[in-house]
Amino acid sequence: MPTLEHNALVEMFREHPELAPRLLATLFHIAVPPHASVAVVESSLDQLIPVEFRADLVLELRDANGALVLAIVLEVQRDVDPDKKFSWPTYVTVVRARKRCDTIVLVVAPDVGVAAWAAENIDLGLGLGNVEPLVLGPAVVPEITDPADAEHETELAVLSAVAHGNGPNGLTVVQAALVALGRLDQEHAMVYFQLIWNGLREPMRQALEALVMERQIEGEATFPPFVQKLIDRGKLEGIREGKLEGIREGKLEGIREGELKGIREGELKGKRDTLLRLLARAGIVLTEDESGRVQTCTDVAILDRWIDNVLGAKTATEVLS
Repeated sequence: MPTLEHNALVEMFREHPELAPRLLATLFHIAVPPHASVAVVESSLDQLIPVEFRADLVLELRDANGALVLAIVLEVQRDVDPDKKFSWPTYVTVVRARKRCDTIVLVVAPDVGVAAWAAENIDLGLGLGNVEPLVLGPAVVPEITDPADAEHETELAVLSAVAHGNGPNGLTVVQAALVALGRLDQEHAMVYFQLIWNGLREPMRQALEALVMERQIEGEATFPPFVQKLIDRGKLEGIREGKLEGIREGKLEGIREGELKGIREGELKGKRDTLLRLLARAGIVLTEDESGRVQTCTDVAILDRWIDNVLGAKTATEVLS
C-alpha cells in the first residue's frame, strides 16, 4: 500500500509537472527537447498498461505546435522491489509504442541504497537491448543549504532534505527547506514537512527540536507555525520553571540562571525520555541499576552517545558503554 511519503512525492510532480524536465536538464544535464507544455496524462495510462503494470505518473512534453516530443514515466521508489526490473521496461515500451515518441523512466529514490539499485542497467536479454532508468537520488540531488536558494526552488529543497536530512549537513539542509515552506499554503507545507520529518532518524529529529526551541526562545520566528509544535512540552516546562525560579530570586541574574537551569534540565529530560523510547522500540530491557544510570545521568554528551548506540545494539550493555 502506498505510504504518505510515496504519495507526497508523486503529488509533488503531479502538481508541478514542469519540475521533471527541469531536473532532467539541470541535474542530469540531458538535452530535453524544446517544449511549450508539460501535462500529466496518467488517466490515459489505464488504457495503455494493465492494472498489474501501473506507473505512478506519466508526463507528456509537447512543442509549440502540439507535437509530442517526450514522455516521462515517473516512479517513486522507497524500497528495493525486484519486480520493478520487469515492469519499468514494460512502461517504456508500451508508452513509446502508443505515443510514438521518445520515452524514459525517471525514478525518485531518496534512499542511497535504493537509488543505487534502481540505477542498475536493465538488460532485456542477451545484451541486445537495455533500459537505463534515470534516478533522482542522493547522488544527484544537491544539498541545498541556503534558505534563499530553497525559497527559489522549494520542491527541490524538499527533495534535498529528504535525501540528505540525515547526512553531515542534514540540519542545515532541513532548516533551509523548512524556511522555504513558509511561502506555501499550510496544507502543502504540512504535507512536505511530514515527508521530511518521517525521513529523519531520531538523532536528527532531536537536533531539529533543539533548534526550533532555541529559535522560539530567542523570538526568531523563522519556521512555519506548525513546526513550532515539535518542541517537547517537557522542555518548555523546564524553561518556564527556570524563569519562575529566577523571578522568585528577584534578580535579573537569577532569571538568567534559572532560565538556563530550566533549559538544561528540560533538555536532559527530553534526551532521557528519547533514550528510553528507543530502548523500548528495540526490545531492550534495563535492569534497575541500568535504569538508575539513565535517570541520574546529567551529561548531555553521554546521553547523546547512548542514543546513538541504540542503533544496531542488542543488549543494554552495548547501549550504555
